[in-house]
Amino acid sequence: MNITIKDGLSKDVQTGQTVGNALSALGISLGTDILAARVNGTVMDLSRPLSEDATIEPLRFDSPEGREVYRHSSTHLMAQAVKELFPTAQLTIGPALEDSFYYDFAYDRPFTPEDLASIEERAREIARRTLPIARREFSKQDAIEFFRARGEKYKVELIEGFPDGEPISAYTQGDFVDLCRGPHLPSTGHIGAFKLLTTAGAYWRGDERNPMLQRIYGTSFPTKAELDAHLARLEEIKRRDHRKVGKDLDLISVQDEIGPGLVLWHPKGAAIRLQIENFWREQHIKGGYELVYSPHVARLDLWKTSGHLDYYRENMFASMKLEGSEYQLKPMNCPYHIMIYKSHLRSYRDLPIRYGELGTVYRYERTGVLHGLLRVRGFTQDDAHLFCRPDQIETEVSRVLDFTFFILQTFGFTDFEVFLSTRPKESVGADEHWTLATSALEAAIKSRNIAYRLDPGGGAFYGPKIDIKIKDALGRSWQCSTIQVDFNNPERFELSYIGEDGKAHQPIMIHRALMGSIERFFGILIEHYGGAFPAWLAPVQATVMNITDNQRDYAAAVTAQLKSAGFRAEADIRNEKIGFKIREAEKAKVPFMLVAGDREVQGGTVSVRGRSGANLGSMTVVQVLDLLRAETARLRQDN
Repeated sequence: MNITIKDGLSKDVQTGQTVGNALSALGISLGTDILAARVNGTVMDLSRPLSEDATIEPLRFDSPEGREVYRHSSTHLMAQAVKELFPTAQLTIGPALEDSFYYDFAYDRPFTPEDLASIEERAREIARRTLPIARREFSKQDAIEFFRARGEKYKVELIEGFPDGEPISAYTQGDFVDLCRGPHLPSTGHIGAFKLLTTAGAYWRGDERNPMLQRIYGTSFPTKAELDAHLARLEEIKRRDHRKVGKDLDLISVQDEIGPGLVLWHPKGAAIRLQIENFWREQHIKGGYELVYSPHVARLDLWKTSGHLDYYRENMFASMKLEGSEYQLKPMNCPYHIMIYKSHLRSYRDLPIRYGELGTVYRYERTGVLHGLLRVRGFTQDDAHLFCRPDQIETEVSRVLDFTFFILQTFGFTDFEVFLSTRPKESVGADEHWTLATSALEAAIKSRNIAYRLDPGGGAFYGPKIDIKIKDALGRSWQCSTIQVDFNNPERFELSYIGEDGKAHQPIMIHRALMGSIERFFGILIEHYGGAFPAWLAPVQATVMNITDNQRDYAAAVTAQLKSAGFRAEADIRNEKIGFKIREAEKAKVPFMLVAGDREVQGGTVSVRGRSGANLGSMTVVQVLDLLRAETARLRQDN
């Protein structure tokens, strides 16, 4: 059997050798830094036997796959510690996340901070045991009997849902056994620095009708230095949490009396939203889009025609009956834009047609997954639908890509990840349509020399798509922008245009969102800037404050001049000490503070401070206006 190291040596080894032995035969030392390996494209344990020629790539913690193996083994380490300390706790699921992990346990009470400290110490002790981690395979019936005998009813329920006839794997470490498809680390000793973070409640399978489970979150790294750096980053994430900052700056709220997942925009939050929406509208009009509006409800039949009733029903609110007809709160804007297109006879000369709408939609999200502005039930999409000829797809997608990067960069995002998502199992449409659409998307990406990755099976049910993730100031990735090609809806709604040949042809529909939703994008912006928005977005761009009552009228007059020039300014003329006023303005993250004392009144100036504490010197009001104009133009980069 021939084994080849990716981009390296090749050697014949005995059939049946393990992945780890094959690597050793090729001169690779199996220290604790080699976690697993990619074998002919599949990630495997180092203990898995090889049965055919293979190309092997060792995986370390610096690879996404290596980190996933590391963190998933960490969930088993934590689960073993819980079972040793709390034997009646039942195992459910424990996935690895991007930089952490969690495990859900069925237990009769929440875990306390003292419990977490004990679990963490026991997990470290299990790691020091350096228990070998081994894979074991069962038939479906044997797996059911094995886990039933251990009292793990949740594991039994999972196994009962697996297909018949396929082997089922579990992993053992000492006396601990967990249902898992793997892969895993060679031993518990490979896990270096380990930390439990917090607890939460979680419903079994995410359904509030099911039992409440106890979730424990944790993280792990090869070294304590890496762990400490990550914990410091988590503290910064906590400090920037949009829910906390949004409350502190009086931007938004979600109140029980209104309902979960439904956002109230307070005046300062609404001021920022107005800037976002105005910028969006201006740029779309410049970009050849026509703006439209659509109602919040429609007859249920519209959603039957679009296919949403078949493919999206679980995310839609219940329908309502009005005058003998059923109506539905809209989960999407696309059917409305389709009907606007369909309201006229179209010619090939009319295409492309680009409709844009800041359309509010409503989707049923389970209470357990709602999260501030990032996961809500009512939100406004920055939506657009383009209707074009097949020969126009690549050009239109290229235009949208350029537009997307311009919009995102204007808001301060410069680091992107691009994914091309292909046909999923649950889909509609002819193969040739999917091939044409996928090829057009890929060609558009390549024409812009954009690095991208494939996301096999990640497309929408009606067509392939490009997804763009942005990275914020803390290096976290957020999915915002999407571009989707759709042959299905034009066919379902019998859309057409008259071609050069005088015959009816079916247009192609492109769905696209640049920010995703205003609510979610705003939440990301809050955390990206920590609430210290650039001057063009800040709800209050300048606060004018007096030192004594002698300057009240002057401070009010300066404020009026700033407002008259179109800037968002406030006067703080309260009977408070100037140090207090400055601290309040800094806490509110106001970009500029303008202080007026007797000397400033006499000279017709103000003393200008930046929110970072920088003293920008004495300026006339005209100079302050020039400063504000320059700052807002520089940061907005509106062209």
